[in-house]
Amino acid sequence: MQTKLNPYLSFKDNAREAMEFYKTVFGGNLTMSTFKEFHASQDSSEDNLIMHSVLEADNGITFMASDTPSHMEYKPGTNYTMSLSGDNEAELRTYFEKLSAGGNITMRLEHAPWGDTFGSLTDKFGVPWLVNIAGQKA
Repeated sequence: MQTKLNPYLSFKDNAREAMEFYKTVFGGNLTMSTFKEFHASQDSSEDNLIMHSVLEADNGITFMASDTPSHMEYKPGTNYTMSLSGDNEAELRTYFEKLSAGGNITMRLEHAPWGDTFGSLTDKFGVPWLVNIAGQKA
């Protein structure tokens, strides 16, 4: 099996909503398990929070997420950025458009000095995204 890099996102208490949203963007199979299912709750009010979730899209995009229980520190947006890159312009533009819904585009998809098309945004959950569409090779 080939080694894969899988980003892992941490949310305070809305991992379920976030991962269901990402499934509408990327499609694929989403699995989610709660703290209660893993018998890992330290506080019964957090039983239904997501302890682990995985989204596996048909095109190979895979990432994971969980909620952060109250006994753990949570700092959104300070330790990760999601990056999408490739040469399928239509696919990447669609992802950019869908991810920006309700979020904030920090740089529109435009021709970049390095020859590619590049844009960035922060989605409605506070997750920063970079999208890089490879330019034509000489």
